[in-house]
Amino acid sequence: MASSLESKRIYDIFLSFRGADLRNNFIGHLYQALHRDGVYTFRDSEELKKGDQISPVLMKAIEESCIAIIVFSEDYASSRWCLEELVKIIECKEQKNLIVLPVFYKVDPREVREGRKSYERSLAKHEFKFGKDFEKVKRWKKALSDAGNLSGWHLNDGDESELIQEIVNKISTYLDRPLHVAKHPIGIYSRVTELKSMLKLESNDGILMVGLWGQGGIGKTCLAKALYNALFRKFEGACFLANVRETSKDSRGLVTLQEMIINDILLPQQRLKVSNVDEGNNLIQRRLGRKKVLLILDDVDALCHLDALAGKVEWFGNGSRIIVTTRDKQLLTCHRIDQDHVYKVEPLSNSQAHELLSKHAFQTHQIKTDLVDGALEYAKGLPLALEVLGSLLCGTTEDVWESTIKKLSRNPNKNINNVLKVSFDGLDENEKEIFLHIACFFKGWARVCTKKILDSCDLETIVGFDVLIKRSLISFEHGIIRMHDLIQAMGMDIVNQECRDDLARRSKLWLYDDVIDVLSRDMGDYAVKAIVLALPEPTEMHINPDAFTKLRRLRLLILHNVHSSVQGPICLPTSPKKLVGLDMSKGNITEVLKQFKAFQNLKYINFSHCELMVRTPDLSCTPNLEELDFSNCKNLVEAHESIAYLDKLQVLNLSMCSELSVFPNVLKSKKIRVLNFYHCTKFERFPDISHKLEGFEVLFLDGVAIKELPTSIENLVALKIMDIHDCKNLEHLPSNIYKLQNLENLRVQHCTNLIEFPQYENSVDSCMKARLSNLRQLNLTRCNLSQVEFLENLSCFPLLEDLIMSANNITTLPSINKRDRLARLKVRDCHQLQEILKLPSSLRYFLANNCESLQNIEELTTVHSFVHGDLANMVIDSHGKQKMQD
Repeated sequence: MASSLESKRIYDIFLSFRGADLRNNFIGHLYQALHRDGVYTFRDSEELKKGDQISPVLMKAIEESCIAIIVFSEDYASSRWCLEELVKIIECKEQKNLIVLPVFYKVDPREVREGRKSYERSLAKHEFKFGKDFEKVKRWKKALSDAGNLSGWHLNDGDESELIQEIVNKISTYLDRPLHVAKHPIGIYSRVTELKSMLKLESNDGILMVGLWGQGGIGKTCLAKALYNALFRKFEGACFLANVRETSKDSRGLVTLQEMIINDILLPQQRLKVSNVDEGNNLIQRRLGRKKVLLILDDVDALCHLDALAGKVEWFGNGSRIIVTTRDKQLLTCHRIDQDHVYKVEPLSNSQAHELLSKHAFQTHQIKTDLVDGALEYAKGLPLALEVLGSLLCGTTEDVWESTIKKLSRNPNKNINNVLKVSFDGLDENEKEIFLHIACFFKGWARVCTKKILDSCDLETIVGFDVLIKRSLISFEHGIIRMHDLIQAMGMDIVNQECRDDLARRSKLWLYDDVIDVLSRDMGDYAVKAIVLALPEPTEMHINPDAFTKLRRLRLLILHNVHSSVQGPICLPTSPKKLVGLDMSKGNITEVLKQFKAFQNLKYINFSHCELMVRTPDLSCTPNLEELDFSNCKNLVEAHESIAYLDKLQVLNLSMCSELSVFPNVLKSKKIRVLNFYHCTKFERFPDISHKLEGFEVLFLDGVAIKELPTSIENLVALKIMDIHDCKNLEHLPSNIYKLQNLENLRVQHCTNLIEFPQYENSVDSCMKARLSNLRQLNLTRCNLSQVEFLENLSCFPLLEDLIMSANNITTLPSINKRDRLARLKVRDCHQLQEILKLPSSLRYFLANNCESLQNIEELTTVHSFVHGDLANMVIDSHGKQKMQD
């Protein structure tokens, strides 16, 4: 209620303090900081404090101030004038809405409000002196208690300059504030401090543009308003241009915004008018080109907005600062705002989120911790969500909290959703579709896997990811797709809104109940384009054998860990021209009928972990297949002949198919890149390669039963990695392996029947100057080799860096001192090794432990400073130091 004491505010700040020491130090620095920030501060002088009564001048100054800062020091209460000031300040707080901010300077707030320590001693002295006027002391005690309970600052041994800056920042938000920041601006002012540093306000050289970037509801506008309030007095003119995106939709929107800039900054007696955008550009540059201005453009979503409102830095005078808030990082890049001047607005920390929720959801009773945690988990640090949720829960009981959180998990709040959906509405169709796929299906999936799936859906995934990242809709952490829960809920809601009551009319299905509802019944023609159901463990589902035949628009089908309770084969969708991806991994598929006929657009199939599958289907009518995954099909015996003739097949994964024994004799797929037979323990014959494969880069043959590789292996001209690990039956490698000029890593480990590595024969290819010319790593661990003369031929693998010969039967390691790229050599557990001839000077790591017969290492001292010791347990590390190995 307004009081009769209401009067004109003259001073911004009234400073109440005690002591000359404070006046000359902390108070002096605070006063100067406020003065520099344009804050008109009343600081009393000692001359005003005479006699027993508070000076009428001080009384009037308190009444005419907007804010009172009380600095409680150790001897504050010893001064009766300070205590009288305090009583008057508290009175004006209650009657005139005076803002009171205490600073507890090297005293505990409890000392002030509870009258402890120095405050107890001072009050005792006052009681002794004013025994006949005890009411005065009671008023002082009451004022100390009231002030001590106020929120303020507490300084013990901290940095005074930081505290002073924090106080100045806080004061700036109260004084002459034309913009309302937020009801509870939690986490705002620490960010304002960061941005003020980025803005380099001390410099008047040039013009600086800064971008505030982040997702909808993250608090960009609140932060921009707080920044404006803290800075506008430092400039010759200032303008906060709100809702640029919304205002610009009008036919004269940009013109109206240009007029607002000019008039808000110049404050002319007669409002200036603009006819069109071009005129506005010229007028801004002409009238503002020499003025130091602060311009904030809030919620910009198109480059044309920036071009019309802050087209060039030359439009404004030196020292000007232009701040742009947007959801689109690319927009800032296109406007040539340096990345060092782009500030990403992050969600609130857990403690800040808890505080903001508590402020909005004010309770008179305690709420259980798990319910509060549930609310915080829902909001995930998004200020908009915390504000809306707090308002919904304010003053409610625990059962309402629980019910509200459950409701929101199913149906997003419209106030939140409408704000977040703005980012979606501004996307192109390609990006919209990618966003919805991620929101409904692929949040938390690996980037590589998701890209493969989306690419197969004829979406431009790379550019889509880039746009969504710059719009703050997704992010990647260690290769995993991340998306804020509320943004995901918004995306899911968009799909649900396609038809609330009829699942068959929605484009995407991802919930178990929805999928089973569709697949278990014959409901007629469906509009469903994608079904992705990735269950954490095997789950039985009743799938109507003809359910998929109704899905004529289906493009993507992923069913992980779904086991059909219906015996017999399941018919695939009768939409061969639409389906691009089929993933039924970890299912109980036993056989697939001839339903792959004419699936012209199918690009990938995943039947991994289908342990009941015995043979792969005939895929001859799927010409566009790029990836096939039958890994971990433990009972798969036969790979159909058609696999070898798929012209566009790039990846074939048959790893862990331990029963696989039948595979086509010839591999004719022209674009194959990766072939994986890892741990196919019954796979005995590697197929012939009928022609040169220009894209084949990776071959895994770990644990297979082959005895040899065909000479046609030379046609893998692009091969970079060949892994032949634990092939117990392998007896030899073809000599034309030296023709693999792109091979970088050859791992032939634990092949215990391999008694020799092939020698290079001139007949292999007399035209080649170097053989295996790109090989960097050669691993021949535990291969039963006794002769390694092939190492002496320097025309073979000249770039070799790693050589691992451990656990072989060699007696001599020949001279390899001219292999000047060799950095690491391991010959551990070579129990028959007697001598090592010359080693190269390039060697940085040498491992030869458990070589009991080793007697001679020639010229080792020329390589490293070495003291002969126990050669049978010797290691030389990367620093040339001898170490002992257990």
